[in-house]
Amino acid sequence: MLDLFARYGEAEAIVDERRRISYTDLRAEILTMAATLHHHGMRPGLAVGILAGNPAETIVLQFAVHLLGGRTAWVAPNAPATFRDQFLTIARVDAFVYETNAYVDFALDMARSAAPLPVFCLGGGGLGPDLGAGDRIDRIEDLPFTAADVATEPEALFQTGGTTGQPKLVHHRQRFFVTALRFAEQYLEAGEHPMKHLAMSGYWHVSAQMPGHMCLFTGGSFHMQDGFDIAVFFDTIAAERITDTLIPPPLFGYILDHQVLEKADCSSLLRVNIGGSSIAPTRLAQAIRRLGPVLRPAYGMSEAPIITAYQNIPDDPAVLASVGQPYGDLSLEIRDPDGAPVPTGGTGEVWVTGGVMMDGYWGQPELTAETLVDGWLRTGDVGYLDQHGNLFLVDRVKDMILTGWGSSNVFARPIEDALATHPDVRAAAVVGVPSDRYGEAVHAFVVRAPGSTVTADDLRAVVVDRLNELWSPAGVDFVDALPLTGASKVDKKALRERYVADLAAAS
Repeated sequence: MLDLFARYGEAEAIVDERRRISYTDLRAEILTMAATLHHHGMRPGLAVGILAGNPAETIVLQFAVHLLGGRTAWVAPNAPATFRDQFLTIARVDAFVYETNAYVDFALDMARSAAPLPVFCLGGGGLGPDLGAGDRIDRIEDLPFTAADVATEPEALFQTGGTTGQPKLVHHRQRFFVTALRFAEQYLEAGEHPMKHLAMSGYWHVSAQMPGHMCLFTGGSFHMQDGFDIAVFFDTIAAERITDTLIPPPLFGYILDHQVLEKADCSSLLRVNIGGSSIAPTRLAQAIRRLGPVLRPAYGMSEAPIITAYQNIPDDPAVLASVGQPYGDLSLEIRDPDGAPVPTGGTGEVWVTGGVMMDGYWGQPELTAETLVDGWLRTGDVGYLDQHGNLFLVDRVKDMILTGWGSSNVFARPIEDALATHPDVRAAAVVGVPSDRYGEAVHAFVVRAPGSTVTADDLRAVVVDRLNELWSPAGVDFVDALPLTGASKVDKKALRERYVADLAAAS
C-alpha cells in the first residue's frame, strides 16, 4: 500500500473541508501516525475504537492501525446511545480515538467509566494526545517496528444498519481490503481513468470505505464532505470535476426533485452509484432522463459491500427494476427455505459467496453460524434471477407480510414500486401491521408531491391494477417525509411504531 502511494507521488489523494493531501503526504502521514501510536504505547495487534465524521485523518488513522496489524472498530455516530455505550466493550478495543469538535461528551463519559481506555483525539483541545497534528511526532520515513514485529492481519468491525433489530458488529478480515485492491486493479486494466469520488457517507460505514479504497488504490482523489448541503454538493461536482459519487435512494429522490438540479453542471459525472436500499424503476428512469446513462444502482450490505451492480443502463425498461448482476468474483444463488437452489425466475433467499464477504458477526458465533453456511452468506433478502442473470429484489425475509385468508406471502418492494408509478408519489414505504382479521395487513406510508390531491383510494387502485387486491394497502398514511436509519435506509421499524402509536391515540 505504501509503495503504491509512493508511485502516485504528488497527485492529489484526499480533499476534505480543511485541506488537500497529496499521495506523497498521505504516505508520510500514515507512517507518522503509526509511529505516534507506537510512541504512546500502542503495539502491533492493537484494536482501536474510532468515533469521527469525515476528516481526512480517519483514513490516515485506519491505514496506520492496519500497518500495526491492528483492528479498527468504527463507532457509528448516529447509533442509539445505549449501543454506543456498549460498542467499545463488545469490540474489545485497546484505545479510543474521537473527533474533538463533535464527540467530546461521549469521550468524557467513557473517561469516567469504571475501566477507562487510553484516549486520543483528532482536532486538539480534547482528552488525550492529539493524533490530528498537535501531539504527533515529527515526520518520519522509517517505522520504529519491523514487519517481523507484526504477527496479526488488518481487521475492521462495522455496525450494520440495524433495520431488523439491535445493530451487529460485522467483522471483516484482510481479504476485504485485498479484494478492494483487486477491484482497483481490474478498474485500471479496463482502461479507466483515475476517479474523483465525492463521499457524503461517513467513513465509519463500509459503503464509504469500499469506494474510498478503490479510489485511492487507483490513484484517484477522494473528496470527503461532512453532512449534506445540496448547493455545496453540486458546487463541488462542478468545481472539482467529480466523476463518481454514491447516493442512498432516499437522498437521491430529494436531489432529483430539487430545483438546483435544473441548473447544475453535472457534465463531469461518469458514475452516480445508487446504493443502500431499493430505488423505484420509475424514479430511476426519470433520473436517467435528467442525468443521462451515468446511473449505476448497486446492491450490497455491511456483510458484503458489493453484491451486484449495473455495468451499463439496460435497454429493456423492465430490467430497471433489478439491481444488476453479480460484481467482481462474487457468486450468487437463489435458494428455498431448505437451502436448495431454485430454478431461474423462482423466488427465494439470496445467497452469495466471494472475497468481499464478512468473516462473521463479532462475538456472536450462533448468529454467524446461522448466516454463514458452508462458505455462503445468507443475505436475508428475497429475490429472483431472470434468464440474463439480473437480480430482482422483492423484500427482506423477516419483513414478509403474511396476509389474507390463506396467510399469503406479500412483499413490500413490488407494492412500493407500484405506488411510485403514480406521478404524484415522491416516495413510498410499505410495512406489515397487526390485523384482527388477517393477522397482518399491508400499510403504506406515502410522500405526495407538493399540491397533490391524490387519495388513498387512488393509490389502492394503482396497486390493484398492477398487482391484485391482496397486495393493495389496507391503509395509507400521507407523510411529509419517510424516517431514515443511520445508514440512510427507510426506517420501517419507526414506521411500524408510528402506526401503533397512532392507533393507540385514536382508541
